[in-house]
Amino acid sequence: MLRKGHVENKYTSTGKPSGYTIELYHKGLDEIRHLSGSDLDILEGKVHNQTNSWDKKWNKKLEKKEKERISLDKQAKEELSLNKTKEAKDNLLSIEKILAHTLDIDDAVDWDTVKNNEVFFSNIKSHEYITYRGKDGYPENINSVNEPVEPKKYNYFKKIPILKVIFGQKSKVLMQQENEWKKATNKWEKDKAKQEELENEQRSWVKEKEKYEDHQEIYNKKIDNFKENYKNKDPEAIIEYCELVLNNSEYPDSFPKDFEVQYNEVNGMLLVDYELPSLNDIPNLNIVKYIKARDEFEEKYLSQAAHAKLFDASIYQISLRTLHELFEADIVDALTAVNFNGIVTDTNPATGHKETNCIISIQAKKDEFEQINLSSVEPKQCFKSLKGVGSSKLSSMTAIRPILELDKSDRRFKDHYNVAGNLDSGFNLAAMDWEDFEHLVRELFEKEFAKNGGEVKVTQASADGGVDAVAFDPDPIRGGKIVIQAKRYTNTVGVTAVRDLYGTVMSEGATKGILVTTADYGPDSYEFAKGKPLTLLNGSNLLHLLEKHGHEARIDIKEAKEILNGS
Repeated sequence: MLRKGHVENKYTSTGKPSGYTIELYHKGLDEIRHLSGSDLDILEGKVHNQTNSWDKKWNKKLEKKEKERISLDKQAKEELSLNKTKEAKDNLLSIEKILAHTLDIDDAVDWDTVKNNEVFFSNIKSHEYITYRGKDGYPENINSVNEPVEPKKYNYFKKIPILKVIFGQKSKVLMQQENEWKKATNKWEKDKAKQEELENEQRSWVKEKEKYEDHQEIYNKKIDNFKENYKNKDPEAIIEYCELVLNNSEYPDSFPKDFEVQYNEVNGMLLVDYELPSLNDIPNLNIVKYIKARDEFEEKYLSQAAHAKLFDASIYQISLRTLHELFEADIVDALTAVNFNGIVTDTNPATGHKETNCIISIQAKKDEFEQINLSSVEPKQCFKSLKGVGSSKLSSMTAIRPILELDKSDRRFKDHYNVAGNLDSGFNLAAMDWEDFEHLVRELFEKEFAKNGGEVKVTQASADGGVDAVAFDPDPIRGGKIVIQAKRYTNTVGVTAVRDLYGTVMSEGATKGILVTTADYGPDSYEFAKGKPLTLLNGSNLLHLLEKHGHEARIDIKEAKEILNGS
């Protein structure tokens, strides 16, 4: 029923190992979950919690089926129809109150519930030797077993009375004594064997209990470390904490619960790609009637228009609810803003194939969002006032372009460092180390894009595929993925470099390419760039960009050639 995928390594945006991830699938419920943890034990704890959650859900489903399977008389069927109608109304009401459901809940993670506080449990055959813990019936301790006393022969073979000897009963008495002796000896041997079995069981139980409690202690210490890392705003701990918050959020059983969380520690932006329910996941059963004449149940559903309206309302509520839960749970103020992308996987009626599309996207700053009184808003209007993006009818499943879409799976990215702070008016950019120059360009463009929540990453020099840096601009009009090449040149940049940049823009699926150099470009380069999504920045442009962000330097090509040739 439960299928576990292989545990795989998880990486940060810079390609560093950051933990582990696993895919779980429950066949009966037809549900998939992707879980991740910075440590195998933490991941194991998440798998355990998810398995328990699924077990309860599946057992509940089986119980419901069993109740419906039992044959019922007509009066009971009428009662069943009333119960089914009430259940249907409750299901519809739960959709209408998706947002309200979370407003009275403290969404901050309760660390004690994350820990493993379960008492060790193991099936013990010898119940008479167990001390049980309170009313819950968990075995708390196993007591020592009393060693059986070996029977002494002289207690059974006693002197035969003289009268029994005279009357010829000696043999009979001896036989009785022998039988009693054998009976006592057999019982002792059985008790001895049982005692050894119990002692082995005791030793096994104690060993198993100690192993469990040792593992429990180690796991709980890791949770304490996780808590401490979160308080210190460690980026990976922030991500894992936000995943816990979203996992703890309660939704109807029919809803999927899968998401991907990415965090930009530079600007405090959290990106959430969230799997939304499809139209089929939204209940539309309204009334169940029992028709006596036909001895059958009749179900009435919402109209297609009403069902689509309920779907739209639920999606707007989920987006606002997710923002609220993440911001409220953010007790260390690690988040300045959250970008929520709602993803739906459903069958396209035109093609008959399943498609996955982003149908809704919203970005909100924490300080502004917390001023909203969510208990009184109309979800769609609130969403629109926050400049959320989505089609007029979300039920149409029309794909939209997300406000922010970061591809952090690109392992070409490497750790960055800042350079601009070490510059002064006498520093010659044309003579600086080529790698420092790439990081300087990354730093300048990061400052340029930061005001819009953008991000710039430097790629690995050994396998950059023609890309020195990648910018992610969230602007819905001019933004997208931008590839940047940095050329610390002392000669004019030829058209070949510009052609290469254009080819890279196409192969990367980027919206734009930027070439930055300390020198200048020839006429052919500018001619080739006309009408293409390319920007050519020469040395003068670079110095202006530096000055714009509060730094000074100079470019002296002749001096740089002498320095570089001399080295």
